Amino acid sequence: MAETLMARSIRTSPAAHLESLMAAAEVTGTRAVSLHELAFAVQIGLRAAPDSESARALETVLGVQLPAGHGQSTGDASGQHVLWLSPDEFLVVDVSREQSTGDADSVESALEGLPGQALDLSANRTILVLAGPSARDVLEKGCQADLHPRSFPVGHAIVTAVGPVPVLLHRSGEREYRVYPRASFADFLVRWLVDSMEEFRQEEVL
Repeated sequence: MAETLMARSIRTSPAAHLESLMAAAEVTGTRAVSLHELAFAVQIGLRAAPDSESARALETVLGVQLPAGHGQSTGDASGQHVLWLSPDEFLVVDVSREQSTGDADSVESALEGLPGQALDLSANRTILVLAGPSARDVLEKGCQADLHPRSFPVGHAIVTAVGPVPVLLHRSGEREYRVYPRASFADFLVRWLVDSMEEFRQEEVL
């Protein structure tokens, strides 16, 4: 236990060194937009064929159904939810608590003797939260996906790119988007988003 607490106290998230930059970039007013990192959220990768015994075992232990198709998500975006990545691949995310050793144990146990996979991926990606009336406008400067609400409603999640960075993009609220870059791309993407936000600050000054 002491070793776990010590590890938590010294670990650093991929965008922690840019916290002050993100805070200073916040735009207020009618064109408001903000950016922050949601660090150390639980992320567990799952592989299971839809409607299989493996999928049902995972759904039982998670307490939520696996998404049925492209772009879909299930569960509670403010807590534990599941994002669809491919026909037999999913990402469990829990933003209500910090990742710790053993988070994937229960889902791994659920698959014992069954085909499938459960793997803790919490260190693989970080989560950047872009929020506010101008959040979509910022993303559309470098995302080729159609982000209009008719094509990308609240709850949808897709694999795409923002600028040159491959990401998982989740519309977690009416005016909130969670952007999942690989940890090694977090620095670049934060700076790209901050630069893209500057336009709206200038508009507010004018």
